[in-house]
Amino acid sequence: MRLWTISGLVAGLALALAACGGGDPAVDEPATDVPVSGPTGTVEPVAMREAGPTLRSIRSRGRLNCGVHPGLVGFSYADNQGRWRGFDIDFCRATAAAVLGNANAVRFVPLTNAERMGALTEGRVDVLWRNTSRTLTRDGAGIDFPGTNYFDGQGFLVRRNLNLASATELNGARVCVQSGSTSELNVADWFRAHGLDYTLVVVTSETAARAAYAREDCDAMTADVSALAAARTTLSDPRAHVILPEVISREALGPVVREGDDQWADIVGWTLNALILAEALNVTQDNVDEVAEDSRNPEVRRLLGLEGHIGRPLGLSDTWARHAIEAGGNYGEIFDRNLGASSALDLSRGLNALWTAEPRGLMYAAPIR
Repeated sequence: MRLWTISGLVAGLALALAACGGGDPAVDEPATDVPVSGPTGTVEPVAMREAGPTLRSIRSRGRLNCGVHPGLVGFSYADNQGRWRGFDIDFCRATAAAVLGNANAVRFVPLTNAERMGALTEGRVDVLWRNTSRTLTRDGAGIDFPGTNYFDGQGFLVRRNLNLASATELNGARVCVQSGSTSELNVADWFRAHGLDYTLVVVTSETAARAAYAREDCDAMTADVSALAAARTTLSDPRAHVILPEVISREALGPVVREGDDQWADIVGWTLNALILAEALNVTQDNVDEVAEDSRNPEVRRLLGLEGHIGRPLGLSDTWARHAIEAGGNYGEIFDRNLGASSALDLSRGLNALWTAEPRGLMYAAPIR
């Protein structure tokens, strides 16, 4: 009986509400199921980030000062006309384009291993795009690494006529290495761990290491595998030399900035990220104008500054990423032109492939939104 009583009360209340008109949403309330296009809800305004010290300095002088390797085939070198070219050079130009809208508004400052960190911390350059490995001691010494543009590892270059199949056969060998590099520390760790004897031939630069190896002052040269591939192209008969299969270290190479200017670190890191994302979205140097005009993909439209005010959190124009792509293409284009199949080095993408590629790599773009 109690359940029937409650039901009757509910029915009565419903009838009373209907009689007063309060129960007819078509009369008293706006419809809520009308389809709408575009985002719903309140969109918070995006504030323009104030320019920090590095960005102010770059804008004031009208150019980016970029620290680069003095001469490493594929990565950073001056051609016969004196024009700087290479993988890291293209990232310098992309950074200048993102910040100043002009890929040529950059001064390239060649720096040795010994010079590079001092030049950065003293303010002589704004950023190092210079195949520099991220390590804990470096990261804790007044500099920051905003991202990785090349995953590498250290190896050994030897003469083919030595008939070596493995680096473990280098017992008693003379090994050329550049001073002031992580390679010098890594090779000592590796020989110690394997209980092998060796004689280290330490030279002041990568050029000197190549020359010493060419003169047969050492039996093997050790450096990052990409640097060894570059060194091999400069020898009189590149086919007479082979890179042994062992990779004895992990080297995450990327741009370096001064610690303490978070905005500038964000700009450099997101410029790299934008170029990786552009490859993932199939936006290239050649098709960027067409894609900007035709694409309805929200992620593409944000990347190219067509919606979302993506420049304001960085203190840049909304077209900063588009300018970076126009400077030299997306990450894949930059890799292929300088290091990959279209280059003298002919390196495979390997770990530097997109994470969606087959086989999968480590390059993954965070969302721009």
